[in-house]
Amino acid sequence: MERRDEELIRQHLTHDDELKRLYEEHLALKRKLEDYRHKAHLTNDEEIEEKRIQKLKLASKDRMMEILHRYQAAEAAH
Repeated sequence: MERRDEELIRQHLTHDDELKRLYEEHLALKRKLEDYRHKAHLTNDEEIEEKRIQKLKLASKDRMMEILHRYQAAEAAH
């Protein structure tokens, strides 16, 4: 995620509960992925879980970006 996107997310966290939940989920998933990446070897189950987490993280990012685009469109309309 780009720094600009993260800044926009932080601006809207205080008044958008869905965005806040998605951002917190995204960060938690990112931490889990980092834990897997620090391991020298993953079991088959860990590899499957890593892929599942990657998909969830991407889905949360996509949803956050949809919300940000909605805010940007609203700001542009003003």
